[in-house]
Amino acid sequence: SFSLTLIDALDTLLILGNVSEFQRVVNVLQEGVDFNIDVNASVFETNIRVVGGLLSAHLLSKKAGVEVEAGWPCSGPLLRMAEEAARKLLPAFQTPTGMPYGTVNLLHGVNPGETPVTCTAGIGTFIVEFATLSHLTGDPVFENVARKALKALWKNRSDIGLVGNHIDVVTAKWVAQDAGIGAGVDSYFEYLVKGAVLLHDEELMSMFLDYNKAISNYTKFEDWYLWVQMYKGTVSMPVFQSLEAYWPGLQSLIGDINNAMRTFLNYYTVWKQFGGLPEFYNIPQGYTVEKREGYPLRPELIESAMYLYRATRDPTLLELGRDAVESIEKTSKVDCGFATIKDLRDHRLDNRMESFFLAETVKYLYLLFDPDNFIHNNGSSFDVVPMPYGECILGAGGYVFNTEAHPIDPAALHCCRKQKEEQWEVQDLMREFHFLKRKRKSMFTRTAAHSRGGSQAGSADTTAESSGKGRNPEKITKRRVPLLSCPTQPFTSRLAVLGQVFLDNT
Repeated sequence: SFSLTLIDALDTLLILGNVSEFQRVVNVLQEGVDFNIDVNASVFETNIRVVGGLLSAHLLSKKAGVEVEAGWPCSGPLLRMAEEAARKLLPAFQTPTGMPYGTVNLLHGVNPGETPVTCTAGIGTFIVEFATLSHLTGDPVFENVARKALKALWKNRSDIGLVGNHIDVVTAKWVAQDAGIGAGVDSYFEYLVKGAVLLHDEELMSMFLDYNKAISNYTKFEDWYLWVQMYKGTVSMPVFQSLEAYWPGLQSLIGDINNAMRTFLNYYTVWKQFGGLPEFYNIPQGYTVEKREGYPLRPELIESAMYLYRATRDPTLLELGRDAVESIEKTSKVDCGFATIKDLRDHRLDNRMESFFLAETVKYLYLLFDPDNFIHNNGSSFDVVPMPYGECILGAGGYVFNTEAHPIDPAALHCCRKQKEEQWEVQDLMREFHFLKRKRKSMFTRTAAHSRGGSQAGSADTTAESSGKGRNPEKITKRRVPLLSCPTQPFTSRLAVLGQVFLDNT
């Protein structure tokens, strides 16, 4: 009930070159979307599809010809919508562990009877969107809760370095102890890598590399990845899930191309067997798993093909793309869209099309075959955006896709961070100015009443001492490095805020 498909597909329109429709949908969303509704929403899905989709569309608005407001990319209607949606999710993080509930009511918060059991991916898939939001808006709360959730999962990994599938977010007890790289866990690992890339964060990458060693040691068998017991490492499910097909693409991001290609080719053989990837595939039997024969046009294998082709230019990857286009066109196309394949054994269709087909599958296929798309920019072209402190470079490439394929421009985070820190610095100075003004007035009154002949030096010392005592010690230790610098202007001019000039002798 909040235009999920429109939001999820918005940046796809621009990547495919449909600028006019992008502009129209932006107007539709501004006029009609309301998150203040009595709806129970998945915290995970709302974040990756809605918050991620709005952030991406916001950062791409200027490229799409949308007239942006002053202060963009650090302000704008789509950014405000993303922030509003994310704030609706924050109550879910109010748990003893910092790990979020799986569902939240957009109007009332977490329902009293909400289950505390959440899947690992539903806990660890926030850092890309929430850190982006914090950097763009200047409010650290989003990145803070995302990091706390990531660290809680890391703290509760097993002695052999694995995490399970579902955990109680109140007690931190593992409820489902199957460890693997697929459903329920997948995007947690993805966000450790992408969060590290987006934020230049060595700690997140170190976490992933440790997990990667454990995954290789305990779950990898002949370039397949099975499910094992998280504490013992013994095989619990010898199956391949279609969601696992993102893994070769993730391996390519850390430079592990050879292993990525071998695993990709295993998954590609399953595609060629069925004309798609079944949700579950029994590796020893070489066939689908009962009641898991469907293929909802998932993007993961195509996603990996796109990443690997950018790294290797191996024509085999284009063959997969061709096969995907042909099979989807032949088996899934209906009058008003593309339908989920209910059963890959006979290609029966279901009356359903997931929003991720538009957000991810179509997008990754298009990017696989469009080497000149702006998303693939190598830095040879860029946009220069005037900012209050100078010029900001945007659109130079290096986009980081969230797990719903919404591209984020890392440069925007740095542009806005500097601007927001300057605003924080001014606010700190204003607070200190008013504090000192009150203290001086109070000290002058006391001095006049009790000892008019007192030493001026003593009064000055007392004033300085009292002003120091009045400050919050924690605030002082956390003072940001001043960023206000403009050598061509006098000090008094630099501190003109909202029409009020702060003079040296004030």
